[in-house]
Amino acid sequence: MGELLFSGLSPDPHDALAVLAFIFCPPGVFAPDGDLDEVEAVAELMAPVKAEAVRRWYEAHQARLRN
Repeated sequence: MGELLFSGLSPDPHDALAVLAFIFCPPGVFAPDGDLDEVEAVAELMAPVKAEAVRRWYEAHQARLRN
């Protein structure tokens, strides 16, 4: 098994640009060896994380509109 990488990267849910940058960040950034299997595994793991970032941004956006 390869090295497990952890990134402290967490986009500010109030900053649409930060969320978009995170969403469009290619999975290869988190797979330093560039192995195709590794990149695919990272993409699979990151999909729900990226969806959660969008959900948090949307909730923050809705909260700002209500206030």
